[in-house]
Formats: sequence, C-alpha cells, structure tokens
Amino acid sequence: MDKIAIIGANGQLGTDLVKALGERAVPLTHQDLEICDSHQVNQVLRKLANSGIIGVVNCAAAHKVDEIEEDAKEAFEVNVLGVRNLALACSDLNIKLVQISTDYVFSGIKGPYSEADAPAPINVYGVSKLAGEHVIQLTCWDYLIIRTAFLFGAAGCRAKGGGNFVEAIIRLGKETRKGPQVEMVSDIIVSPTFTKDLAEAIGKLIDLNERGLFHIVNAGCCTPYEFAEEILRLAGLRLKMIPVHSSDKDFAARPKNSALICSKLRMLGLELRPWEEALAAYLELKGYLNGLPKP
Repeated sequence: MDKIAIIGANGQLGTDLVKALGERAVPLTHQDLEICDSHQVNQVLRKLANSGIIGVVNCAAAHKVDEIEEDAKEAFEVNVLGVRNLALACSDLNIKLVQISTDYVFSGIKGPYSEADAPAPINVYGVSKLAGEHVIQLTCWDYLIIRTAFLFGAAGCRAKGGGNFVEAIIRLGKETRKGPQVEMVSDIIVSPTFTKDLAEAIGKLIDLNERGLFHIVNAGCCTPYEFAEEILRLAGLRLKMIPVHSSDKDFAARPKNSALICSKLRMLGLELRPWEEALAAYLELKGYLNGLPKP
C-alpha cells in the first residue's frame, strides 16, 4: 500500500488528513521531524521512502500574521527554508510534495482570485508563503501547491490553543449574551473552509496524481461578520456585534477580498460544498447545532 507522510499531523488540517487517508497516512509531528533541520529532513524522508511512502503533505507553517509582521525570522525559516529542505529532499527521492499555502499571497484589490491570477502579497506572512511556493516550483517536478483560507476543523488550531474562529464565536455567544458588544471585522471578504472537506479533496488530487497549483476552499465567500452571524444563527446563540474595519483590529494589513475561485478543482468535478453547508456539518459534528454542546 502506498503511504503518504503528513507533516504537522496533530494540527487542525493534519488531523483531518490522517483521517481522510486512513491506513495510508504516516503521521509526523514536530517531535518526529523539524523541517528547518535539513539533515533530519533528509534522514527521515529517505527512511520513509525506503519503507514505501510516495508523497509528503506539509501542514507545518508559521502563520501568526500580526506577530510575523513584527518579527519575520521564524516565518522565513519555516515557510521558506523549511519548505526548501522538503522540496530538495522530495526531488532527490522522487516523492510528491504537497504544500499548503494561503489566500494571503494576494493583495485583495481585485478578488476573488483564480489560479491564473498573479499573486501580490501585502503582508510579511503572505510574502513568506509565496516565497515557499516559488521554491517548490523551482525545485520539484512532482508537486501540489494548495492555496486555501480561513480554516475551521474539529481538532482546532494548535497555535490558537486548540481553537478556531467558530469556537471563538461559540464561546463569546455563551459568555457575553448580556455583556458588552464585541467588535467584528466586516470589511474583508474571505472563503471559510472546513478542514474535513479540504483534506478529502487533497486525498482525491493525490489519488488522481494531479500536479501544479490548486485553490481549494468551500464554495462561496463572506465577511467575518457574516460568518459569525451564521455561526450564531445555527447554534441558537446571540451576541451583540459591532462591525469594524480590519485596520482597527489588526496590526498587519489584510487583503480586502482574498476569496478564492477553485477553477481547476471545478474542472475535475471536485468542487467543495458551500461554506454554509460545511459550517452546519461542523456544528453538528461538535454538537453545537441549534444549541449548546452535547454532554
């Protein structure tokens, strides 16, 4: 059986990738592999290649956008040099590299964006992720670069203490029903994406032996304010929200409209369901649909 190594297997997307790939998945955490260590990358991937892995999915990334804007060192070490280490090793071993990238490679001026649109990042995080894409394109022949956005998954984001936007809104809805209003960004447009759906689509692209650049997000787009409204409606919660501009809350610039168009996925008949349906499925999975979590 062909195996696929998942780097960052205990993260939000990595957890769902392990589930989606089933017995084919070879989970790797940060303790198993430090991608910034080129010697370790070569050692680990060579050993895995000898045991039958045919691909590597890299979910490891530095992605705290505001912190990166102030100190870019870690971002370029992980998102560029670490990716370079993986790209060189995968190229040498004839292993497919699947890299998870971001909508933040775009400026947000034109949006929504297809795979054919030229990137123009407006923050340091976006620059680091685009640089990682270029490294792969210059190094590998067998690769998939997956741009996605605004992830929410059952495992939660480890960098956010196991939470995500949906969990944050649920918590606020329970804690502040009678409290002060909460500021919510209403001037940027995003593509919310359920990591379960994303993971399954990535698995299908690997099975089809696809190569190149793909956008994968749930269909449709919205503002964070609209996303929060739908979370609250489906969960049967109330929260007083004040619409604010991203520039009032965030240190780093955010694209005004970074919604993604999944043109190539649509051509393969693999387009994901609308984000509203994906959100409802997530809330049902977590026990939040039309009420508080199940005991």
